[in-house]
Amino acid sequence: MSSLNIPQTCGVMLLPDCTLFPHGGLPLHIYEDRYREMLSDALHGSCFFAVARLLGKETDDPSLCTAPVGTMGLVRASRELDDGTSNLLLHGVIRVRFMEWLDSPYPKARIEPVPSVFEPESQSRGALEALQEAAEIVTRDLPDEVRDALTSMTAQIDDPSILADVMAQQFLHNPDERQDLLEMESAAARIAWICKKFESGAPQ
Repeated sequence: MSSLNIPQTCGVMLLPDCTLFPHGGLPLHIYEDRYREMLSDALHGSCFFAVARLLGKETDDPSLCTAPVGTMGLVRASRELDDGTSNLLLHGVIRVRFMEWLDSPYPKARIEPVPSVFEPESQSRGALEALQEAAEIVTRDLPDEVRDALTSMTAQIDDPSILADVMAQQFLHNPDERQDLLEMESAAARIAWICKKFESGAPQ
């Protein structure tokens, strides 16, 4: 993360009931003219733009209709189609707080990164084991090959805050709960919430 140069301002895609977590992937089809321009600017610049959850009907002032925290994403792959639209994969990088909405042809904001650090470090191993147990519970009804692949993936993650975000991206489906978890500043609190949520089985 320290090697990434996070811009101070970026384009923002406003999406209803959509929350992207850091370390998660989001496939997108870009077709609106304003977002085509946003994507072009991103690809000619830092390759970053953010995703914000749209709350209700979109208004001229994004601060009135979007969640205060979203996720900065890095365009990992983008393919422009013959009709000028694009398919892309956005990789979540870091939580961001939208500090000020700027005058722009597309939604654009001044942002503040919200780092996620698990503390105390001495409890990191216990947090990882608790999350891995929760992952086993939530995947127990999946086909063996899918469960084995997910188990292998989670076993390679040695940072509990990253594992919590990966699990939330993959297994948590309720839009309100996803946004609440994204906005929860304490990594330890997010981990405790996820373990409690998943201990009874597949989340709704």
